[in-house]
Amino acid sequence: MNNTVKVIGAGLAGCEAAWQLAKRGINVTLYEMKPVKYSPAHKMEGFAELVCSNSLKAEHLTNASGLLKAEMRLLDSLVLQAAEKARVPAGGALAVDRDVFSSFITNAMQQHPLIEIRRKKVDEIPDSPVIIATGPLTDDALADAITALPGFQALHFFDAAAPIVTYESLNLDKVFRASRYDKGSDYLNCPMDEDEYNRFYDALVEAELAPLHDFDKKMVFEGCLAVEILASRGRQTLAFGPLKPVGLVDPRTGKAPYANVQLRQDNESGTLYNLVGFQTRLKWGEQKRVFSMIPGLENAEFARYGVMHRNTYLNSPDVLTDNYRLKDNPFFRFAGQITGVEGYMESASSGLVAGLTMAKRILGEEEPVFPDTTVIGALAKHVKTQTANFQPMNSNFGILSPMQERIRGKRNRYEKMAERSLNEMNSIIETYKL
Repeated sequence: MNNTVKVIGAGLAGCEAAWQLAKRGINVTLYEMKPVKYSPAHKMEGFAELVCSNSLKAEHLTNASGLLKAEMRLLDSLVLQAAEKARVPAGGALAVDRDVFSSFITNAMQQHPLIEIRRKKVDEIPDSPVIIATGPLTDDALADAITALPGFQALHFFDAAAPIVTYESLNLDKVFRASRYDKGSDYLNCPMDEDEYNRFYDALVEAELAPLHDFDKKMVFEGCLAVEILASRGRQTLAFGPLKPVGLVDPRTGKAPYANVQLRQDNESGTLYNLVGFQTRLKWGEQKRVFSMIPGLENAEFARYGVMHRNTYLNSPDVLTDNYRLKDNPFFRFAGQITGVEGYMESASSGLVAGLTMAKRILGEEEPVFPDTTVIGALAKHVKTQTANFQPMNSNFGILSPMQERIRGKRNRYEKMAERSLNEMNSIIETYKL
């Protein structure tokens, strides 16, 4: 068997997999179809392009996303190295400058002596060893080849990207800078009184949507619903959801707003901000009209409008087993959102696991199976577990194995779960010499 691993797709998962393989002395051929062909959502030639938000979510250990990052740091994640270099202010979250982030990872791939890069579109499944990390926008020809494999079934859902506005176009007389509960001042806030909120709500629910094909309407991932879909569930859904003003005080009134739209810095220079929680499939003209009703955004310049695109993922419980590997071929693995993990860091973690354990397999060493007391292990377990309706999954404490002892208070419980996870991870690293 050829010991050069072919990694298909240079997104976060593919690059993380290639990095974990190469650092263990395994030759890698990394395939990326850009710039030969772009998906509907991708625009940059560089690797690891962040298409939706520039946020990699929370960092603190009482949040499952923060715990996932801590686990990945212990395993020398390339994605987290890039995030540290590209970091921009975002309160308790880890957000990055997209260009700096992509450039760091692209350079790491190009400069590694064991990684060969081939810019070409892959239409057929190559011989193993192979890791397919083509993401939720897998090109049709390769998607057809995957679904032709025995037992495979491709499912479709939608993922929506939020609009981005320029800082200089904001009305700073109305916008104030603050994070919730006085935890810094990394976010810009657009406060609404009740009348402003109601006018905005009425315009939003009546706005014209971009059309969808009938076959594209079958599945919508609950964790990434468009803002107009949330609004359609009731007048107060947004005010008690993404526009909830808790922990904020409008300096103009000295009181909490009725509702509040937060803007998060999107690039290193602070010239661009994205609308937090405003994934949307409104027509672009409607986005300009409706979102300009938000106080402070009356004259907003939209650097990018929100878009909605098709995502594809596998019926993974039928075809995958431990470490994202094919049930009948230990040298064939998948990684990234195509497996049914959802989110940037979740995708990268699956690439990390697929690459690391493939390397162990090729070297003739025992490959670890991360336990579901860790976020990395719980995500890998999720995609192989049979359920009545398999759906993509973000990192959350609900997928981890519960603590044996009863611990009062959610924060205390999460702290103990994080402590257990990192102890387990350190033990695995020592046992398997990772």
